Amino acid sequence: MTSSRESRATKMQEPRIERNPMQYSNAMTNSHHFVLRTLGVIALIWALPLTNQAQDSGTILTVSDETVTTADFQHVFMKNNRDSVITTASLDEYMELFINFKLKVQAAESMGLDTVETFQRELAGYRTQLARPYLTNNELLQDLVKQAWERQQEEVRARHILVNCGAEASAADTLKAYKRAQALRKRVSNGEDFEKVAKSKGGSDDPSARDNGGDLGWFSAFQMIYSFEDAAFSTPVGEMSDIVRTRYGYHVLEVTGRRDARGEIRTAHIMIRTKDSASEEELTQAENRIGQVYDLLQNGLPWNELANKMSEDATTSGKGGELPWFGTGKMVESFENAAFALETDGAISKPFQTSYGWHIVKRLEYRAPLDFEASKRELQKRVSRDSRSELTRTSFLENLKVEYGFTKKSSSLSTVKRYAARQDSAFHPNHPLTIARSSDQGKTLVTLAGQISTVQDFVNHLNNTKLRNLDKASGELIDDQFIVWTEKLMLDYEDTQLESKHNDFRLLMEEYHDGILLFELTDEKVWSRAVKDTAGLEAFHANHRNDFMWGPRAQVTIFTCANAKVVKATKKAIKKDKDLMAFQRDINAEDSNALLMESGLFSEGENTWADRVLTPDAASIAADNTGAVSAIETYEGAGGETIVMHVKEVRNAEPKSLMEARGQVIAAYQDYLEAEWIAELRANTLVDVNRDLLHNLAD
Repeated sequence: MTSSRESRATKMQEPRIERNPMQYSNAMTNSHHFVLRTLGVIALIWALPLTNQAQDSGTILTVSDETVTTADFQHVFMKNNRDSVITTASLDEYMELFINFKLKVQAAESMGLDTVETFQRELAGYRTQLARPYLTNNELLQDLVKQAWERQQEEVRARHILVNCGAEASAADTLKAYKRAQALRKRVSNGEDFEKVAKSKGGSDDPSARDNGGDLGWFSAFQMIYSFEDAAFSTPVGEMSDIVRTRYGYHVLEVTGRRDARGEIRTAHIMIRTKDSASEEELTQAENRIGQVYDLLQNGLPWNELANKMSEDATTSGKGGELPWFGTGKMVESFENAAFALETDGAISKPFQTSYGWHIVKRLEYRAPLDFEASKRELQKRVSRDSRSELTRTSFLENLKVEYGFTKKSSSLSTVKRYAARQDSAFHPNHPLTIARSSDQGKTLVTLAGQISTVQDFVNHLNNTKLRNLDKASGELIDDQFIVWTEKLMLDYEDTQLESKHNDFRLLMEEYHDGILLFELTDEKVWSRAVKDTAGLEAFHANHRNDFMWGPRAQVTIFTCANAKVVKATKKAIKKDKDLMAFQRDINAEDSNALLMESGLFSEGENTWADRVLTPDAASIAADNTGAVSAIETYEGAGGETIVMHVKEVRNAEPKSLMEARGQVIAAYQDYLEAEWIAELRANTLVDVNRDLLHNLAD
């Protein structure tokens, strides 16, 4: 029951683009580890600006020959202590961790880990992702986000006449298509009926126009290509816009309606299907059947039961006729109108007809359009992957041209075109463009930030690019690629300036650089070493046995007895040292719940009943008994059952074996290795802290 307008206007709609998400974690995990851990890859990160910028940017820390400014230290501190009261004690504690962090990073650099290809490749990958928010016009982006939200608050109805003209069409074909669109628009302006012009011979190239006269129904933001959407929302009702260019061609667009947005709704429906070829008798039978269903609903029969038995929509009948959430433009219009006319959850419509058959619809839930703050984050994502994001890119590039004094020499570009025109099959496989004269090769083509790019630089780009649409004139191909090449030149140059232009980006890249290095070296020096160094681990455990202790433990068997008879038999079986598993099977032969049994060596807190004997004088329970039976204790359970507990042994506190405490021992050994490493680094490195500057950061 998808909207016919949706299928007709598929060409007009934006493709859905999925992007692989990336994640980033920056953590001070505890007082021993100050590590930026990389846990995968990063989704687009909007780097935070510096907050509470330090007034004094003097040197707050010197580690060997590396200095850290007050502002940089404050930035890192505030990222990890945003909600804390800043005291001199917390600053001193954090400074010690920060010094340890810097010492480890310097150690990694001294070992050349930052020159390893895998490190450089990983860091470069992160940098590419992190740089993206800085290579666009973010101010314009936010304006487009607000505009998209405002447009989502209303819906527009429009009709169009399409003249096909792909984005790769030649200049001649493009001009021909534009003139045809002008002629069609003029016919409507002169009084001809829009629908008749759309349907006429030589009219709209949209195949659906033959049936709908170009009507696209109602739509809102993101449901059409941005240039088409922009024209529709900018044109008053009853008027035509200027001719609109999209990647599909030229459009003559007329706005026929405007209304408040309806929101989204979740419904269920019962359908009696009709075929296009149905006879009058069959149509009448379908109408009568849906009427019978409606009468049964009015008489109180359950909706789900009728949907399951009577609905002819096989995809939904088994689940009560439920449909996914939808808004304007997702269903045929008559279905949408009936659904949105229902004012309360649970309300049921009267029977109505669509091109698919007869329906009764039930409203399940309704969502009004979200306010701006609630929808802002999702809108940012949608705008960033929507065609309107090209506006932010174009604006950004124009700003770069001004900032970096971009110039081009048209005469040099003409030189390239002249050589291409003379060369047979230029740009085809195995036919690279060749500039014969060295004087022509060295001609200045582009100047950017004082740097010159020559004709040969551009020719190298042309020859290294797999060009499409080789049936185009060579001059057109060159013009297209000149735009691509110069845009890349500007973006690549701006990318090299990010650290100097954006302090927050510089600090973020330092965190990634240092964090990746620190992770690799700490893994080598501490984490993996503690796991793999069997001899060292055993020696550490032997020297610290009393650090890994069991508390008092009770070896008990707990019997839950259903009645006094079972209690008596259980005590007797314990005293006679019978096979208790066999005893339980015999007792439960007639009643499977007559006797429940649980055994184990329990520490305090692991078992409620065992805790009763883990008292300071609990050892006397076992000491006062000899032989196979140490002690038998009896308690009343909360549900009327009787608890019989056989206490075999109460063990005093004792060291854990390495096998029993392996996880704890490894963690402690890691702390020990790290402390030893830090002590060695500190002993061999000059560290100086300006405590006055540090303590000035306190609240």
